[in-house]
Amino acid sequence: MKLKTIDTILNRVLSGDDLSPQEGVFLLKQTDPEAIAAIRSTADQLRYTQAGDTVTYIINRNINFTNICEQHCSFCAFRRDDGDQDAYWLNWGQILEKSQDAVRRGATEICMQGGLNPQAQIDGKSLPYYLKLVETIKQEFPHLHLHAFSPQEVQFIARVDGLEYADVITALRDAGVGSMPGTAAEVLDDEVRKVLCPEKIDTATWLEIVSTTHKLGLPTTSTMLSGHIETPEQQIGHLEKLRSLQQTAIDKGYPARITEFILLPFVGQEAPKSLRRRVGRDQPVLADALLLGAVARIYLGNWIPNHQPSWVKLGLAGATEALTWGCNDIGGTLMEEHITTMAGAVGGTCMEVESLQTAIASLGRRYQQRDTLYQKV
Repeated sequence: MKLKTIDTILNRVLSGDDLSPQEGVFLLKQTDPEAIAAIRSTADQLRYTQAGDTVTYIINRNINFTNICEQHCSFCAFRRDDGDQDAYWLNWGQILEKSQDAVRRGATEICMQGGLNPQAQIDGKSLPYYLKLVETIKQEFPHLHLHAFSPQEVQFIARVDGLEYADVITALRDAGVGSMPGTAAEVLDDEVRKVLCPEKIDTATWLEIVSTTHKLGLPTTSTMLSGHIETPEQQIGHLEKLRSLQQTAIDKGYPARITEFILLPFVGQEAPKSLRRRVGRDQPVLADALLLGAVARIYLGNWIPNHQPSWVKLGLAGATEALTWGCNDIGGTLMEEHITTMAGAVGGTCMEVESLQTAIASLGRRYQQRDTLYQKV
């Protein structure tokens, strides 16, 4: 009877319908190998119809400009207090040097995020410091796409300077930021956030800032940190909020929207002991990440067609496998990745273009370099 129900649901989505939240939870709770195979096959078919058969990648560089942070998220092994032995804060010359190196290596994008450093100010204000970060890169390399500053960072700047979110986003946009990372989402459920990141913005604030960003013409990505303390119901609740956010951007005719969904499985090797004990393992469970990724494709694909795994968190082999479970993009070269690596991830900090291309080709699929907004390069 259960298989028949799954077949009914999957046949309906293959004809173009959206999953209901109840159906999403039902699919996530499947343990029968035949049912899981049917979900995988459906996600792969939807990937083909919604995004095509070519797998995309981007040449980009991460710049995490400081690890000094006023917050204490329970999963984060990256943050440091000012004065800690391994605390760092890049100066303008170091930012420029990393950007120059990225351009030499063919990057079209700099992804820039950092800790919430209360000292990161110019003349006693936070926003001018962030604008100087942007201008340091854009004055030298106007063609580089700057994918920068999460909703959490926008809220931090607004709070410190007493500004509206729209003021901060507009100023960053006008200085040269091209899109916003949809990070700091973790799981968009306030019960989960109370445990994972009690000092971070709540669900409603994250959604408000991302929606405001779309309204002001900046595209965003979307993410989910999965596989820790959240339930299938909370996972689907998160996907439902992302789908509604995208529908709002489309229905209201906003000039920008969500470009992609990225699943970020939890890496807990260096997480604080209390959370590690509660989660019960240090590395992601690939099977769980693949099933959730497949259900995310089925749930979001009509609205957010581009789906990406994290080779940093799953390793390149795991990310390649995800390309047969609904993902159509393998992500970027990153060049240096600190946040997940410091958490104990085994995927590495940099990926050569040839490695990404070889992984894609191993599936018999074509590869194509893209830019941040999924245009061919």
